Amino acid sequence: MLDVLLAVASALECMVEGVRFAREAQLPEAAGVLLGLLVGSVLLVRRRWPVVVVLVSIAVMPAEMGGLLSVVGLYTLAASDVPRRITTLLAGMTVVGTLVTTFLTLRQDVATQEDFNPPAWVVPVMSLAVGLVLTAPPVLWGLYIGARRRLVESLRERADGLERELSLLADRAEERAEWARNEERTRIAREMHDVVAHRVSLMVVHAAALQAVALKDPEKASKNAALVGDMGRQALTELREMLGVLRTAEGTAARGVTASDAPERLAAVASRARVPAEAQAPAPVAAGGVPEGDGAVPGAGTPGEGQAEGPSLADLGDLVGQSRAAGMVVELSVDGPAEDPVGAGLRYAARVEQTVYRVVQEALTNVHKHAPGARARVRLAHREGELAVQVENGPCEGDAANAGLPSGGNGLVGMRERVTALGGVFVSGPTDAGGFRVSAVVPASLPAA
Repeated sequence: MLDVLLAVASALECMVEGVRFAREAQLPEAAGVLLGLLVGSVLLVRRRWPVVVVLVSIAVMPAEMGGLLSVVGLYTLAASDVPRRITTLLAGMTVVGTLVTTFLTLRQDVATQEDFNPPAWVVPVMSLAVGLVLTAPPVLWGLYIGARRRLVESLRERADGLERELSLLADRAEERAEWARNEERTRIAREMHDVVAHRVSLMVVHAAALQAVALKDPEKASKNAALVGDMGRQALTELREMLGVLRTAEGTAARGVTASDAPERLAAVASRARVPAEAQAPAPVAAGGVPEGDGAVPGAGTPGEGQAEGPSLADLGDLVGQSRAAGMVVELSVDGPAEDPVGAGLRYAARVEQTVYRVVQEALTNVHKHAPGARARVRLAHREGELAVQVENGPCEGDAANAGLPSGGNGLVGMRERVTALGGVFVSGPTDAGGFRVSAVVPASLPAA
């Protein structure tokens, strides 16, 4: 609408000036009206072709037409994205054209007045002033408007870019938070599985053996029943402590536990899954699955000093002793220093030792569940820059396979997650002899004293 109004005003101006020009040039007035209409209507295309508008205004300057056309055209040209050299050239041509036209008109007017004789410099100076006044303001204003428009567009684009970047960062932060929550859930589930599953599995094995000897030897059965009860109470206590850690911050505040303490509390609870072999020995029973001789069972005793960091390689002997106490034939071999057969004097990173311990623990638990009565072999190798462990069991013997325990299918998954989290390699699968093998290699720095 603005362009249409400007074009109408310019056309009316040019039509009036065209009639005057036609009279001076002794042409029909209709020709002047038509010329003015065509010239003034050029403003309709000023936004698309500003150079054409300025060129037309320069072309009709000798006819003293298009004052509004020249001013609006120069403003539009300066405010557009036309290269500055073209704008400067056309502005200079407009100044020169206005200067020449004004100079000739003023000199003719002075010549026709006999009583007015101004100095010679008046006409050129006035012509130059008119040219600058009609050209400089629209050009400067157009340059200012164009620069401001480009600045606003640049700021808008930058704001849009920042908004998109913030949106991406927010989405990425949400993804990281969700990933962290999932990782924490997985870690908590893995810890609960490691702490409870091994203990409860041995409880079931002892309970099955007690059923076999209950009538033959009531005294042994009573002692082992008390042992199973102690194991169950200890497992229940650990489970309750873990569930307490998982409560909301409001629920744990009364216990003096905050959300940030959850990983440490879980690690402390998980460390209670290992107990020294001398803590409590089960009563000897017959060979029907109840242990004979000394050995440790999970859940006996209380965690000693320094155990809050979790299990280590020094506890592998106790772990194997627990399985032996449950009636499993387990062989432990260590490839390392001869004076340190179980690697107790070698120290690796805490996570490395805990991972190896958990792999052995879960592998032996799986033997209790899926291959009761089978022989098992645990091999530990101290190598340069890495620590390797392998747990292999043979096939089930006789009817022992019918005593399988329930399984959630998370044992192998948890072992693989633990090993791969440290950049290690985990392999598991059946053997040709009908048994099962679990192998893990965990990278580690050279052992420090």
